[in-house]
Amino acid sequence: MASHPTRASRSRYEKQSTCDPVPVQRRICERMLPMVNPAAWVIDDVSLPEDGRMSVAVVPQYCGAVGKRANCQVSVSVHAATDIASCPLQWWQFQPKECDADTDSRAATCIPHPTGGHTPREVAAGSGHAR
Repeated sequence: MASHPTRASRSRYEKQSTCDPVPVQRRICERMLPMVNPAAWVIDDVSLPEDGRMSVAVVPQYCGAVGKRANCQVSVSVHAATDIASCPLQWWQFQPKECDADTDSRAATCIPHPTGGHTPREVAAGSGHAR
């Protein structure tokens, strides 16, 4: 399956960047929270179909983009939201339970913590340690 250039670029940046996203996320929170004044927190998980064995955290799981189980990655984000605005404040690549034992891949792709079998939304709800 060919990747869309924008998605491939974002995915490559997330996996290969030496930049720590936490300071960026912190600064976004500092600037945007007063502007958005959130009425709600939204946890969103987006599945992206992937093909190939070199992609991190790819396992057969439900993939909304294709409407069935398929090899895919899941990105999770937490948004501050009102009825007229929304801003992603934290985001990261979800690591499926099947990938927890692969410490070499987790280290190479900067996914520091195993998820312990939690769903993406459970991980987001306790996102103090999440990337």
